Amino acid sequence: MELRFYEVPQNEYVLALLGDSWIRDYGHDESNLHFHNLMEIGYCKHGTGELILNEESKPYEPAMVSIIPQNYPHVTISDSDSGPSFWEYLFFDPMVMIQELYPDNPVVQKKILQMVNQKALFFHEWENPGVSVLVKMIMDEMRQKKKRFHECVRGLMITLFAELLRMCENDVAEDEIRKKTGVSQITPALEYVRNEYANNIRVEELAKASHMSETHFRRVFESYMNMSPMDYINLMRVQKACDIMKKTNDSMDVVAQKVGFTTTSTFNRNFKKYLNTSPYQWKISPENYERKLLNYNISALKGW
Repeated sequence: MELRFYEVPQNEYVLALLGDSWIRDYGHDESNLHFHNLMEIGYCKHGTGELILNEESKPYEPAMVSIIPQNYPHVTISDSDSGPSFWEYLFFDPMVMIQELYPDNPVVQKKILQMVNQKALFFHEWENPGVSVLVKMIMDEMRQKKKRFHECVRGLMITLFAELLRMCENDVAEDEIRKKTGVSQITPALEYVRNEYANNIRVEELAKASHMSETHFRRVFESYMNMSPMDYINLMRVQKACDIMKKTNDSMDVVAQKVGFTTTSTFNRNFKKYLNTSPYQWKISPENYERKLLNYNISALKGW
């Protein structure tokens, strides 16, 4: 499985991937599912194919909307007989929206984050015209970037997220009685790492969050991620370090401490392991300041 890492530009609420560059044959050059560090909203403008969400395949056609949580395995595969598909995407950090709606209430924030990250949503535009219109309005604002578009996008994103909460709340009861299978078994552990990466994390804590014994958790985690829990923790820390280095002038010692590495040498060693360069060289490299997708090959999901 592959982690595809996106970053929302500074002072913006959303990263928009729009235009003709997203007309392509999806899925035919990749054999694995992937997941993102951000929440993804997609809108199909043209083409047909299948969208695989975790272990479930769903057919897609024009005027369909996908809403995919953080850390949720998926892949889009266009129908080779009908030619390329045209999707456009929005990526955003749900916690930013949650903090806008519920400031100074960490308990509620955590509960809502867990709820919106439980499952993917996929529907025709006519099934939820309100959400679909909001998605297209945000895409148009990001495409045209007229005067005051930042303020418009902020308002639209808050409204869209509130509508998303309504949709998720309708599914909570059903989800709670459905037995977890596949990679969803370790989703609580992935969320735990995302929230606690700056602190000392023990594998025992991840196993407890996933309601498993530590031995069983290690086996399940490695079977799906093809890496140990500790390797995954360090990968998340390296990604957070990249974000800090792009936005601040903190020293490497301070960055290492902020993301949970106990020593700078441990930080340097892990950074080079995943990005094949030192933190300092990464920071001064101009291409790292672009809106660039970073691909980290993690593993092939079991059974795919």
